[in-house]
Amino acid sequence: MDRNYRNTNWPCGRTACRVPRHLIAACALLALWASAANAADCAALLQLHSPRLTISTVKLMPAGPLALPRAPGAPPAPPLLLPEHCLVQGALDPRTGVEGKHYAIGFQLRMPTQWNGRFVYQGGGGLDGYIAPALGSAGGTSPPALLRGFAVVTTDGGHEGMDASFAADQQARLDYAYAAIGKVSAAAKDIIARFYGRRPSYSYFVGCSNGGREGMMAAQRFPDDFDGVVAGDPGFHLSAAAIAEVWDTDQFDKVAPHDAQGRPILSESFTETELQLVAHAVLRACDALDGLADGMINDIAACHFDPKVVQCPAGVQRGCLSSAKVAALRAVFDGAHDSIGHALYSPWPFDAGIGTPGWRAWKLGTSPTAAGNALNITLGANAMQMYFLTPPRPGLTDADFDFDRDPSAIAQTAAINDAVSTFMTSFVAHGGHLLIYQGMSDPVFSADDIIRWYRELTRDGGPPQAWARLFLVPGMNHCGGGPATDDFDALTAIQQWTEHGVAPDRLIAHGRAFPGVTRPLCPYPKYAQYISGDPHSAASFACKAP
Repeated sequence: MDRNYRNTNWPCGRTACRVPRHLIAACALLALWASAANAADCAALLQLHSPRLTISTVKLMPAGPLALPRAPGAPPAPPLLLPEHCLVQGALDPRTGVEGKHYAIGFQLRMPTQWNGRFVYQGGGGLDGYIAPALGSAGGTSPPALLRGFAVVTTDGGHEGMDASFAADQQARLDYAYAAIGKVSAAAKDIIARFYGRRPSYSYFVGCSNGGREGMMAAQRFPDDFDGVVAGDPGFHLSAAAIAEVWDTDQFDKVAPHDAQGRPILSESFTETELQLVAHAVLRACDALDGLADGMINDIAACHFDPKVVQCPAGVQRGCLSSAKVAALRAVFDGAHDSIGHALYSPWPFDAGIGTPGWRAWKLGTSPTAAGNALNITLGANAMQMYFLTPPRPGLTDADFDFDRDPSAIAQTAAINDAVSTFMTSFVAHGGHLLIYQGMSDPVFSADDIIRWYRELTRDGGPPQAWARLFLVPGMNHCGGGPATDDFDALTAIQQWTEHGVAPDRLIAHGRAFPGVTRPLCPYPKYAQYISGDPHSAASFACKAP
């Protein structure tokens, strides 16, 4: 953070400006000069080699479309129209690690020629291992940071490949867990200063999932590096969530049908109809508690749902769940625990999103065979084997995991990986702000867990509302999707809060699941209460304390 540069006003060229008519020609000439200077400065960045920094690509990119990566199973996204910018790709700390494998912290930095003086560090996802386009997506349909004039950096977290094989190397573990954040942040700011002639006025971190964890880690372990952090559906308690993945699969396997070899078919433990049955029952019990039955549960404190209400009475087999399936749901939603009942992870809230593809993708998958494709298995098993357990245990299966013995073997990874600290005095002292959002129907990180952490933050650090706020999104799955108003502009909210002291008392959200509907997302513990007026409009709701 460089406070001396704040409120710097460029007459034209660097930021959008209004000038008197007689200065238009002068500004036009200055803008042309600035563009040419930026082109030369961009090319000069190729000379920034050092033993710790390798620059592989430097290119002034003209304004134009960028084809976005296509998510598995998703329709192709329309190209994004990027501004003219300097693209820099490189690597930090190249080295030879365990078993002779090459490691380095790869990064991509995009710097618009029309810069707003600000910097965004874009968080990763999963186990990292890839360099996503440095765009600074703020979620939903709001413009990415690069299109708003921010310089943006992204990184692979210190290794290549999206599996957990990197975890055999001690330094690679540390880089993924937290160390790469500080290294990449420092390098990016140095390159920005070389290109623009000054350092960023404000620095932000924006990420979801593991990127949300990294955002919380940035505030906790690099408190002076960032002025504002947006952490979406953060995997902040990732080691415990990994245990919950194994636990949940075990519970669902108990009620799954078996193939000819006696192996459970996880995806068929609950049918689509059965999950919809539960979702509708939750809505019947809790939807109207906020004053309006609209398909969203806002008053979570008042929502108390017992899946027994959908259990089949004696002699009935249709339109209900067996007692075994009700027991499985209870076991999952009560949270993982050991044989004496000691909690290993938080419970989960029942919410409307349980009947959606986003929930199924993580918990159950869609594979018609015993070779499951649920993300809890395809991502979770390898991560548990190689990263979370110390020492690693290749080949470990969910059936092998011992909930009494094995959680202690996760402690070493938890110590470097989990962003659970509530001692953040330095971050607060320099004016840092933290905005967290969390889907109530997130199937991989429980909303109850981040609520618990936020309450601990309040207990340990006093009322955090002045600098940290948690927004719960009813119906939303992991980082989006579900029956939710899941489209909102968190980047503008954190910027207004950090730079102008305008605290986000509500985030106005909409979503594809509810066309034409807007809703306020309220800072926890407040929730959106319907007052009067148009039920489709956020203006008809007030943020009310429970």
